[in-house]
Amino acid sequence: MTKSDIGNVKALLPEQREELLQTLKARFEKHMNRHQGLEWANLQAKLEAHPEKLWSLYEMERTGGEPDVIGHDSKTDEYIFYDCSAESPKGRRSICYDREALESRKEHKPQNNAIDMAAAMGIELLTEEQYRGLQKLGNFDLKTSSWVTTPANIRKLGGAIFCDRRYDTVFVYHNGAESYYAARGFRGSLRV
Repeated sequence: MTKSDIGNVKALLPEQREELLQTLKARFEKHMNRHQGLEWANLQAKLEAHPEKLWSLYEMERTGGEPDVIGHDSKTDEYIFYDCSAESPKGRRSICYDREALESRKEHKPQNNAIDMAAAMGIELLTEEQYRGLQKLGNFDLKTSSWVTTPANIRKLGGAIFCDRRYDTVFVYHNGAESYYAARGFRGSLRV
C-alpha cells in the first residue's frame, strides 16, 4: 500500500492482514501485564469481524505506534488498543496540534497535524487521563512527548497540551497549538 492509497483504500491485502495479526499476537503474548485475563482467540475473532479496525491498527503499526490491547470494556464488549511504543510514534512526529494551528503558521509549516492524522487513521488522540493510564503499564515517552486531547477552553485561547514522563513522573505541559518539534508526536486509541 502506498501513501497515495491511504485515506482512499481502507482494506488490507490478505498478506498484510496476516502479518499484522501475527505482529499483534506476538505483542499480546509478550506484554500480558497490559491485558491480564484477556484471551487472544476472542480478540482475534473480534478483529476479523471488523476489517476497518484492522486497517486502523495497520496504520498505527505502520507509523511506529506498536498498538496493543490495554483493556476490555465489558459494557460495550469492545477491546481497547493504545499506541504502546516506548517513544511517541516516529511516523507521527514534527506535527502541530490541529488544522487551525497548521493554517495559522505563515512559514515553516509542518507536514501535518495530530487531529487530522488521527482522523485519517480512524483513531483518537489519547486524553490526559488515558495517557496517565498508559503510564501505569510501563514507562513511555522518556525522551519524547505526545500531544493529548486538549480541552476546548485551552484550545480556544490558542494553546494545546502534551505529556511526557521524566523523573518517574508524568508531566502535562502546554504550548501554542501551532508549535511542532522533532520529538513530539501523538499516541492514539482505538476501540474494536
